[in-house]
Amino acid sequence: MTQYHIPAYVIRDHLVSVPLDWNQPDGETIKVFAREVTARGRESDNLPLLVFLQGGPGGKSPRPNEGPGWLSIATKRFRVLLLDQRGTGQSSPVQGRKMATMDGETGGRYLACFRAESIIKDCERIRKTLYDGARWFTLGQSYGGFLTLSYLSFAPEALLGCYVTGGMAGINASAEDIYRHTYPRVAHKNALYFQRYPQDRAALDRLADHLETHDVRLPDDDRLTVRRLQYLGMNLGMSNGFEVIHWLLAEAFCDDGALSDSFLAAIQVETGFDHNPLFAAVHEAIYAQNGARTRWAADRILADLPAFDAKARPILFTGEMIYPWMFDDIRALHPFAAAAHALAEMPLDAPLYDTARLAANEVPVWAAVYTDDMYVDAGLSLKTARGLGNVRMWQTSEFEHNGLRQSPRVLQHLFDMEHDLAGQNHFIG
Repeated sequence: MTQYHIPAYVIRDHLVSVPLDWNQPDGETIKVFAREVTARGRESDNLPLLVFLQGGPGGKSPRPNEGPGWLSIATKRFRVLLLDQRGTGQSSPVQGRKMATMDGETGGRYLACFRAESIIKDCERIRKTLYDGARWFTLGQSYGGFLTLSYLSFAPEALLGCYVTGGMAGINASAEDIYRHTYPRVAHKNALYFQRYPQDRAALDRLADHLETHDVRLPDDDRLTVRRLQYLGMNLGMSNGFEVIHWLLAEAFCDDGALSDSFLAAIQVETGFDHNPLFAAVHEAIYAQNGARTRWAADRILADLPAFDAKARPILFTGEMIYPWMFDDIRALHPFAAAAHALAEMPLDAPLYDTARLAANEVPVWAAVYTDDMYVDAGLSLKTARGLGNVRMWQTSEFEHNGLRQSPRVLQHLFDMEHDLAGQNHFIG
């Protein structure tokens, strides 16, 4: 354990050894990193623990210097444990150079070790090893909410209470079900975007036409294709997402009709996976359980939606979907290609949730569902809530999917619900 101070917080860094494959506890091990954050002046107080379960998959926890507003709220009550989920950040990050040495089957089995069931077991190892088995609270953002439901399914005895923001998973939904719900939401976000910026309709079509007739290269020499351009729509469900896209398009062309260097550099960052290749590699696998194969569900559903075709005009942005072509077109994903294809065809037997146990849940849960969430369908979230015991729901259209980062009021509202300050109309069931 390493302890140090930054302006607002006292930090303790922890590193714990866990099995790569929890089904082979004596086999290869990896490291899992967790950063304990306490408000300055409260490091000697007996504060309860709150584990932050990051969104993703494949995303590391935020660093305290990034100053997420929710952290200052949370540390008034808790010691906050920022977990780098296995394979991310400082937790034995999955590396392309290692993936490149594996055949598809070996790589697919390796990637399958980075799903929810393993992450929850990692949390339990940390809780029992570092904190003498003390029960704790969790805060799950987005995919972290999926992890929360897995935690409630398989180790509820560890939990004092759970907060969830934009992460009530559709626990009985297949990958195909997920995308049948989310593509219409992406189409709706497209419509709202072009209502706000009607001038971008022609600008985007012009850009797509240019890419079809020119071999345009990004700084890393990847070819910029229309379908990669469409992936900018990944931003549409965030509070600042429309503006991110709009200001990019505004600077796309130079006076001579060529694409600007700054535009190409920004596109590489926005649509590349240099910092989170695991997100792409295991993305659809987070929806598969009980022997299901994902088989590139988003791509299969897309085939029946001609409005999203790269040759369609007017052209639409796509959203949070991972497609098989990405592993050919995007340099950072090349080493993951064989493993990702194998994983897509692999039956994933481990259950992610226990619906009977969730229905009988006694651990208090306070959850925010965003009505217009592009990534986690509100209808599926509410259906899950109706099958979850002891949950209080707050459905709001005020925030987008990143509401937890957008405003400290989101977490504060959940705290108010916990203490009956937000009214009694939030009970489900």
